[in-house]
Amino acid sequence: MTKKFTPTPHDAVFKQFLSEKEAAKDFFEIWLPDEIKALCDFTTMKMESGSFVDEGMKGYQNDILYSLSTDKGKGYLYVLIEAQSTRDKLSAWRLMRYSMAAMQKHLDAGNKTLPLVFPVLFYMGKKSPYPHSTHWLNCFEDRGLAERIYTQPFRLADVTTLEDGEILQHRRMALLELLQKHIRRRDMSELLNEIVAILSYNEYTDNQVMTMMNYLIQEGNATNPKQFITEIAKQSEKHEGALMTMAQQIEEIGIQKGKLEGIQEGMQEGEKKASLKIARHLLESGMERQSVRQITGLSETEMKSLFQDSP
Repeated sequence: MTKKFTPTPHDAVFKQFLSEKEAAKDFFEIWLPDEIKALCDFTTMKMESGSFVDEGMKGYQNDILYSLSTDKGKGYLYVLIEAQSTRDKLSAWRLMRYSMAAMQKHLDAGNKTLPLVFPVLFYMGKKSPYPHSTHWLNCFEDRGLAERIYTQPFRLADVTTLEDGEILQHRRMALLELLQKHIRRRDMSELLNEIVAILSYNEYTDNQVMTMMNYLIQEGNATNPKQFITEIAKQSEKHEGALMTMAQQIEEIGIQKGKLEGIQEGMQEGEKKASLKIARHLLESGMERQSVRQITGLSETEMKSLFQDSP
């Protein structure tokens, strides 16, 4: 396998020079913009070890990384130097990736805000001047679109601000959004009519409906989960069979106050047998294995035993 960005003698001598704090200070004072230099307290410069940056980046580290204090209080300015002796169209992206790795390590150290990371690309290749852009957005096929995405606030899908009527228009996402909007706020029984209306679209699989009902029972608040699921089943022809099976499961396992206590922990032997029986039925009806495990709380070993022994 070809090694990427293997250090050359040019890189090594550059790195040796900038490993000396005073030489590094001179370099920064030459190449940093005045605005950045005005923020820096160069007397606090500290060379960071290679381990400061993400382990996965080690193959890219032909560089020097210093940390120093700035006049922004608890903020820090990390100055990144990458000695580059060969041309690379994606150099700007590598600098951005390295900068983000330094930001993440800063957060991992317990800091609550991102530090400024100012990267500098040192180039001494044969072709002059350096023939590629040092703006990372130019690494995209469409610079204009990338700039609109990455220089604007990211899109927020906040279901807590949506009216239920608007959510009902969201087709295949409506059930998920409605339940997650209200899961911590209301008795789920109050949403019976809305859930029935959404299921009437006939755009959901049994698998999706069972997963959402299981989520509703585990995380939500329904006074009588068995009755709740049964009522939905009666009014949902497409999913009636799957939902009635789930209502039967709730009764057999004895869930109290809508929580899957009997499934998740400390199953009694009789309850486990009931779960095995229900799991077998769900698998035979075509439900995905992972969903059956989630609904019944069975272990992988217990799942494997389903068709080897009788429940």
